[in-house]
Amino acid sequence: MTHYTGSGPYCYANSLAMVLGDTAQPPAVIEVLTGSPFGFELLGGTLPLFDPYGWDPDFGLDAAVELLGVRCERTCGGTAEEAEERLRELSARGPVLVGPVDMGLLLHQPGTPTTEGGDHFVVVLEVDAGTVVFHDPHGHPYATLPVADFLAACEAKAVGYADAPYVMRAGFVRERQVTATDALRRSLPDAQRWLAGRGDRAVPAGTLGGTAGVEALAAQADGGLDAGTRGFLAHFAVRVGARRLADAAHCLASLGLTRSAGVAAGQSRLVGSLQYPLVRGEDRASADLLRRLAPTYEQLRTTLAAETS
Repeated sequence: MTHYTGSGPYCYANSLAMVLGDTAQPPAVIEVLTGSPFGFELLGGTLPLFDPYGWDPDFGLDAAVELLGVRCERTCGGTAEEAEERLRELSARGPVLVGPVDMGLLLHQPGTPTTEGGDHFVVVLEVDAGTVVFHDPHGHPYATLPVADFLAACEAKAVGYADAPYVMRAGFVRERQVTATDALRRSLPDAQRWLAGRGDRAVPAGTLGGTAGVEALAAQADGGLDAGTRGFLAHFAVRVGARRLADAAHCLASLGLTRSAGVAAGQSRLVGSLQYPLVRGEDRASADLLRRLAPTYEQLRTTLAAETS
């Protein structure tokens, strides 16, 4: 298997790698530790996401931090003025991982402002009199924004899973040395729980997970996808979904879990193969690929359980 290396929307994994510095694991490992590859959800019955039922990046980021043997301070809430003061204080001591933020309000990015920006994570380096300096993993090192504009994005009003505005993580301290192998092995029970459709996470009404979610999306494709869903899949969901699964396959193979790695690699190929028919508007072809994908999540769960028992 040739492991994919290249661009992709890995904002929180890249941001965590940046704040951890020279001791960081590769973003591919961090992404797998968040649990993101191990499932599918049709959020609210309409929004297709190649991540587990009930999962979100903020929750996954906390999981990865703990698995990597790291501790940090997570703060959130308050007014814009309080958030500015907190950001100034934290960034004076070191880099600050900020997010989720509203990507459509990050005005250094072409095409903004927009109501379709989605969620994002960045690393703040410093705040001077009126400007925030930050690394945006979406291709913008040392980006700058006026403080007020940056805080407007940090309020994250349009980010559905954000439980509070102005979320910041800082003060990263390594409490124990953890290898990639150790962290990945410790993450496997959670991976299996995600694949099984763990029910301890709130989801919007109508959300479908795993096989049921993929089959429902296939049924939508049979009738013709609406432009918004097709665009979301083609511009974001397929790109990140295929990469997550490719990274999961690589990580599972590194643990000697060759059968599980094979299933994940097959999933990655199926998800990646969706890109062409989606762009060309060939919805029936997309539906066929989705129906081939649907049973593989349960297959990965049972294979992983067998290989780790």
